[in-house]
Amino acid sequence: MTKPRSVRDADVAGKRVLVRSDLNVPLDDGRVADDTRIRASLPTLRLLLDRGAAALRVCSHLGRPKSEQDKTKYAMEPVRARLRELLPDERVTVLENTRFDPREAENDPAFARELADGCDLYVDDAFGSAHRAHASTEAVAHLLPAYAGLLLEQELEQLGRLLGDVEHPFVLICGGAKVEDKLGVLENLGSRADKVLIGGKMAEQLREQNPLEFEVELPTDVVAADAFAADAETEIARADAIPAGWLGLDVGPETRERFAGEIARARTVFWNGPMGVFEWPRFAEGTRAVAEAVASNDDAFTVVGGGDSIYALAQLGLVDRVDWASTGGGAALELLEGKELPGVAAIPSE
Repeated sequence: MTKPRSVRDADVAGKRVLVRSDLNVPLDDGRVADDTRIRASLPTLRLLLDRGAAALRVCSHLGRPKSEQDKTKYAMEPVRARLRELLPDERVTVLENTRFDPREAENDPAFARELADGCDLYVDDAFGSAHRAHASTEAVAHLLPAYAGLLLEQELEQLGRLLGDVEHPFVLICGGAKVEDKLGVLENLGSRADKVLIGGKMAEQLREQNPLEFEVELPTDVVAADAFAADAETEIARADAIPAGWLGLDVGPETRERFAGEIARARTVFWNGPMGVFEWPRFAEGTRAVAEAVASNDDAFTVVGGGDSIYALAQLGLVDRVDWASTGGGAALELLEGKELPGVAAIPSE
């Protein structure tokens, strides 16, 4: 993997720097509900300030606004306020949501020039958007001297370890709703893994039809529910014998124990995706069991990616117990599929 040149090597003293951060955080009633991504952006911003940058213009997208009403819903002010609390420096300015301008997704050079106007160099620290060829992630890198931020560097390094020679046993855990969303990762990493553990709706899909050329471990029991509802009637059922009209909304206790055992024996672990509808406490035990097993394996190199998995770790207070919690969802998956990321490719290599 080609390494982009680092912000550590940039001369920023007295310079005005455009920084693309990933400040796409969840909001709750107009406030930042989880500031993990904001905190992850701080090391690069502090490095630039400590080295004498004259001004930082920070840009990011927030949500996916589709209407004029969404411009209020996805305005950057809550993010701006939280960043100001964490980094109270008047040299830092947070621009408005890049997604408010349709030219962002079109990778329009004119919008990139507007972002770059008045700046001396560009730092991309938004790994979570590096798989998108947008104006703020790709086009602007051709207008200013471009460098990789500290977070982007770390993401490439830590996730890249999974693409090299890993210590075995290597256990890959995938969950979520759609096999097609993670088929590339399953094909690229799964063929090298010793065990591939599958949960969530994906397990049902693979039970019906497995397009992979290797075996996967599927749930043997599930928490079945008579409706897709938090208060539905439930029972433990065999995964291949769910009552007619019922739904499997979590992996069952037998599967939790089996998966936890495989994770405990591993020396390399990658987990992406919940084991069930973990947003509802009655169907969160499978995801909890996987999170606790991954966090408890101190002998393994453990990587977790995907918003749902990271959120589950955060809710359990376990983020600091894994070796790397990736801030990138789609970007991490595409990197682990072996794809080139436009936001990385646009930065000159070392």
